[in-house]
Amino acid sequence: MKEQVSRVRIAEEVLARLDRTLKKCNLCFRKCGVDRTNGEKGYCAAGADLFVYAYGPHRGEEPSLSGSNGSGTIFFSGCNMGCVYCQNHKFSRKIAGSAVNISRLADMMLELEAEGCHNINLVSPTPFMPQIVDALKRAFHGGLSVPIVYNTGGYDSLDLVRSLDGLIDIYLPDMRYSDDSMAEKYSDAPGYVKNNRAIVREMFSQTGTSSGMEQIAKKGLIIRLLMLPEDISGTLDTLEFIAKEIGPEVHISLMSQYYPAYIARAYPDLTVGITPGYYDQVVARMNDLGLEKGWIQPLKTRFDPDLAGENFQHRSL
Repeated sequence: MKEQVSRVRIAEEVLARLDRTLKKCNLCFRKCGVDRTNGEKGYCAAGADLFVYAYGPHRGEEPSLSGSNGSGTIFFSGCNMGCVYCQNHKFSRKIAGSAVNISRLADMMLELEAEGCHNINLVSPTPFMPQIVDALKRAFHGGLSVPIVYNTGGYDSLDLVRSLDGLIDIYLPDMRYSDDSMAEKYSDAPGYVKNNRAIVREMFSQTGTSSGMEQIAKKGLIIRLLMLPEDISGTLDTLEFIAKEIGPEVHISLMSQYYPAYIARAYPDLTVGITPGYYDQVVARMNDLGLEKGWIQPLKTRFDPDLAGENFQHRSL
């Protein structure tokens, strides 16, 4: 009970830090400044209402998140990036799904915990964090005790990530690019690299040493590296940054599952797969740098498309 009271108090403090952010939205790096409480919408197309596309146990996340019972995943609609290869494009490129009030979102979290999910996994939560924190406060008051996962494409504002200190147990950011020209061309995300690296540093400073990652994660930072064809992702350079600025204690999820989803086939560089030579080079560099914690997705393992957002089957909201 004492721990639950503490989590409620932390949520209240974070909610106070996010006060009025919807009046002049600055939740992501774009800092559109729109008044979402007055019907204005920025790049992500989110307004005042919170939209959930799907929720349920997800067994395709990292092993320490999915465990045996699944990660309690909640997919939010809209996105502050514009990836031309997005696997979640059905609900990231527009506001889809159902409008959900704070009470209902809190009930979803408690429902997922009751089903045995090991955590609450907030996918693309950035545009809705004030509402989500309010729901977390209610869920904590109702007894929610599993870890909270912040699953993001890595284009959040540094101010937002700082404001979440103490609330998030596990950060799960992408480090998608090491070259801003690539980020802008393929994800419409100018200034991505410097900001992305700054928020990852901040996330690591908040979570510190990881806990339970070899079994069921309780706390820590997991950096996702999605390799893109022709070294568009600049994964080798990103590994150098991680080794130098974060260190060998961090857990990395190296993913080779890329396929040309959404409108990627309109970009010749994105129509090819990850070559064995490039894959081997990235894995070898990870080992050379001493980055040995985490998971490496085998290149020839067939990725289950049912686990991609474009094919995700969800229960009725």
